[in-house]
Amino acid sequence: MTNPAQPAKRPVNPRFSSGPCAKIPTFELAKLADAPLGRSHRAAVGKAKLKAAIDGTREILGVPDDYRIGIVPASDTGAVEMAMWSLLGARKTTMVAWESFGAGWVTDAVKQLKIDAEVKTAEYGQIVDMAAIDYDTDVVFTWNGTTSGVRMPHGDMIPADRAGLTICDATSAAFAMDLPWDKLDVVTFSWQKVMGGEAAHGMLILSPRAVERLESYTPVWPLPKIFRMTKGGKLIEGIFKGETINTPSMLAVEDYLLALDWARDIGGLQALIARCDANAAVIARFCAANDWIANLAEDPATASTTSVCLKFTDPTITDGAAFAKAVAKRLEAEGVALDIGAYRDAPAGLRIWCGATVETADLEALMPWLDWAYHAERAALDAAA
Repeated sequence: MTNPAQPAKRPVNPRFSSGPCAKIPTFELAKLADAPLGRSHRAAVGKAKLKAAIDGTREILGVPDDYRIGIVPASDTGAVEMAMWSLLGARKTTMVAWESFGAGWVTDAVKQLKIDAEVKTAEYGQIVDMAAIDYDTDVVFTWNGTTSGVRMPHGDMIPADRAGLTICDATSAAFAMDLPWDKLDVVTFSWQKVMGGEAAHGMLILSPRAVERLESYTPVWPLPKIFRMTKGGKLIEGIFKGETINTPSMLAVEDYLLALDWARDIGGLQALIARCDANAAVIARFCAANDWIANLAEDPATASTTSVCLKFTDPTITDGAAFAKAVAKRLEAEGVALDIGAYRDAPAGLRIWCGATVETADLEALMPWLDWAYHAERAALDAAA
């Protein structure tokens, strides 16, 4: 086996973490100078910033006018938990999972809320047959499996005349993939993924059907204050106008507003999607050209364009986890790829973020380094044998 020479060209930005993700390409700390630091989020300036974040989200994502958008605590996790604790239990529930975060929602619904749910699961690299789901039940699922690199190919299988609610964790899909709003009743995501925002803040988007459920149904379990979205049987509208349940970071809000401005400048949602598609295509071409690595997603139609998960297919590698860690460590030591190890619950391999804030040129520069690191580690194995 011939070992390739160490590449000369390096990625300008080696940050390929799947969250928090790379900042927007034009990011500068000085651009956050307008953040109303030391001011109350309830002051006029704070309310205006929060409302701008909600309005900008609606504009870029194309969220229908009659859907509510709220900024909530605890990132995407907080948004999903708010939805499940507040909405589930009114009718039969179907929990769907094909990776670790989806499995977490299953655990919370079945073991914490003690809902007698039907659970549908698939192995890493595969996806549940979403056309076989009973959508007259409430269905909880992830659009894009951040830890498995497997995504919904589209929403055609979700009927428009469903009786149940669809609750979709879209944290690594929002701003990167077309979300069919008429098929989704609850959508959650965080700022720290495709938009490269700061962590800790989540977004909760509700359809009119979801609002109707909130106003007509009271769960049998007690709701923590931080999850409550109704008062006296009516939606607390202020939550969806920037009057947040708890105190947000106005610095993080300013950072998100900066990212929304960048998205507008480059052409909006379709430009964001195109950047993700182009990034994922770089890795797809690399996998097609090398028989020792492959996408974890078994069906190209369901392969993520953001959290791209890879597996080493070289049959001579006996300890896949150790080998993958060694490759990731070698690349980090060279300063060309940071935080690309597979998620701790996922199969051994690598995970390379291809979201909109990542430059395609950086991924193109990374691929020869990945080839170099693989061969270097293979040579080390051969020498130790």
